[in-house]
Amino acid sequence: MSRNIGSAKTLEKLDPVWDRLRSEASEIARNEPALGGFVYSSVLAHASFEEAMSHRLAQRLGSADLGADVIVSGFADALAQEPEIGHSARADIIATFDRDPACNRYIDPLLYFKGWQSLQAHRMAHRLWQMGRKDFAYYIQSRTSLISAVDIHPNAKIGKGIMIDHGHDIVIGETCVIEDNVSLMQGVTLGGTGKEVGDRHPKIRQGVLIGAGAKVLGNIEIGRCSRVAACSVVLQSVAPNTTVAGVPAKVVGKAGCAEPSRAMDHLIMDYQIEAEEG
Repeated sequence: MSRNIGSAKTLEKLDPVWDRLRSEASEIARNEPALGGFVYSSVLAHASFEEAMSHRLAQRLGSADLGADVIVSGFADALAQEPEIGHSARADIIATFDRDPACNRYIDPLLYFKGWQSLQAHRMAHRLWQMGRKDFAYYIQSRTSLISAVDIHPNAKIGKGIMIDHGHDIVIGETCVIEDNVSLMQGVTLGGTGKEVGDRHPKIRQGVLIGAGAKVLGNIEIGRCSRVAACSVVLQSVAPNTTVAGVPAKVVGKAGCAEPSRAMDHLIMDYQIEAEEG
C-alpha cells in the first residue's frame, strides 16, 4: 500500500511542460549569455510553471500605474481560486507548438509570443472578474490591449488548447464563448452587430479555424470543426464541419478535414466553390 501511495505522489509531481521549459531556458542561457539574467528571472528562478508565467506576464503588464509585484499578487489570488488556469496555459503552449511552424520550442510562447501571453493574461482577468474584482480585471484587459493589440473582454469564456497566431488586432467580446482546441489568426474580430445588450457575441465551437482578418458578428454559432476563410464577414450561424467564405460569408464546402484548428489548412479548393455554385 505504501509503495502505491509513493507512486501516486510521484505522478502528481510530474510536469513535463515545466521540465521542458526549464531545460530550454538553461540551453538559452548557455548559448546566449547576454540573455542569462532575463532567462533566469523569467524561468529558472521560479519553483513552478504558474509562478514563472505570473512573473513573465506581470513584467509585461506592469506600469507606473500598477507595479509588477501588485499584478503578481493578483494573479496568485486568481490561481488559488482556479488552478485550472495553469493546466489551460500548458495546453495552449502545446497547441502553439503543434500548430505554429514558427514555434520551435515550448519556451517561445512563454518568453516571446504575445498571442499566448495575451490569452493567459485574459485567463487571469477572467477569474478576477468572476471574483468580483472587475476593476483589476479591466486594468489587465486595458494593459494587454495597449501593449499587444489583443482586446479580450474579461467576461469572455475561453477553453483550452487555443492558439492565437501572431496575436495582433484581435477583438473578443464580452459574451463570446470559445470552446477547446480553436485557432484564431491575426485580425480576427468576434464582436456584436450594434448597440444591443445581453448575450450578443459569437459562440465558437470546438476545433474551429478562423482565418486572418475574419469578422464573426452577433450571437451566432460557428459549428464544431468548421472553417472561416480569411477576410470573411460571418453574420449567420455556420453548421458543423463546414467552410464559409466571402462578404457576407456563404457556405463553399465541407471543412475538408476532421479538425481544422489543428490542420491549419486555410486553402479553399476550386472544386469546393464550383460544387457550391453548381
